[in-house]
Amino acid sequence: MWVCSYEGKSPQRPQASDPLELELQIVVKHQRLAHQLRPSSLEQLFLKHHAISVTEDSDSVTTHEQQSHGMRPQTAALRNSSTVTEFVLVGFEQSSPSTRALLFTLFLALYSLAMAMNGLIIFITWTDPRLNSPMYFFLGHLSFLDICFITTTIPQMLIHLVTKNHTVSFVSCMTQMYLVFLVGVAECILLAFMAYDRYVAICHPLNYAQIVSRQMCVRLVLTSWIFGMVNGIFLEYISFRNPFCKGNHIENFFCEAPIVISLSCGDPQFSMKLIFIDAFVVLFSPMVLIVTSYARILASILSRASSSGRGKTFSTCASHLTVVIFLYTSAMFSYMNPRSTHGPDKDKPFSLLYTIIIPMCNPIIYSFRNKEMKGAMGRALGRGNLV
Repeated sequence: MWVCSYEGKSPQRPQASDPLELELQIVVKHQRLAHQLRPSSLEQLFLKHHAISVTEDSDSVTTHEQQSHGMRPQTAALRNSSTVTEFVLVGFEQSSPSTRALLFTLFLALYSLAMAMNGLIIFITWTDPRLNSPMYFFLGHLSFLDICFITTTIPQMLIHLVTKNHTVSFVSCMTQMYLVFLVGVAECILLAFMAYDRYVAICHPLNYAQIVSRQMCVRLVLTSWIFGMVNGIFLEYISFRNPFCKGNHIENFFCEAPIVISLSCGDPQFSMKLIFIDAFVVLFSPMVLIVTSYARILASILSRASSSGRGKTFSTCASHLTVVIFLYTSAMFSYMNPRSTHGPDKDKPFSLLYTIIIPMCNPIIYSFRNKEMKGAMGRALGRGNLV
């Protein structure tokens, strides 16, 4: 029943005098509020995956970990985390249209050159009978890894340079990051095996065919791939184990682990420490084999009396060392530096170095310093000997 006040105010519903009626009004109010805040089926699946329980009350969004440790619920942060279903790759979005057009032309030319030269090396090392040694077997697989690496990141960057939509789905970001880890780690391990191959060829030439046999080459290549797959799974788990509540903008042109981790909820220091430890093992373990191999190679070279023999050996090893220095330096900066020293202006040049510059330079470095490679390329292109 409506009543009107004598002072001309709008009609008001009288307060319930019955305690039962008052309790029913409160229950109905809470049910309506819970219905408005109830997450969708997709959000429920995401919350369940990240161990987040959503109760009927709007202020009781908690995690199992908070409940067990008596922590205060962070309602707003966790509620925002359920909405991150895609990421935005900022890349070169802030550049002017003319700059983006110039970058598109430049990167397309570098990508095409890298694909063509690495594809040529794969072709000649697998078809030319004169390049039937273990060194060229490893070189062919290195070129294949380079093609996989640049194809994982560069085509997407080229598309984003000419379009306004820079979003990638959650699954696409995870897949890209896993492939980058897999191929990058496999290449680091393969470079160490290539250094060991040079050590055996120079220091133990009489036993080279028995030590580095075809079977051994296949096993070493498979080892590098398997190690990359297993390590990629570990790094993928570290990067995506927490929900995301600090935005979805990635200040790079691909999904790079340190940047993605910085967007997750809570303190990212633990995840970054695991990334650092993993990078230390992945980079310095092969580095020990590389340094040991080349230290013995250097000792063997200096003990030789022939200066021509020294020059040929130095020329063969210098190309491999150049590739190792470029790749390991860029990887150390990206994954072993403190996060406070990173920034878009510093991350992008090093990311470009190991995603497109090194894969493009590898075939140039190996072919221009190797007469057999130049001769095989000339025969493959039908131009005669390039020497």
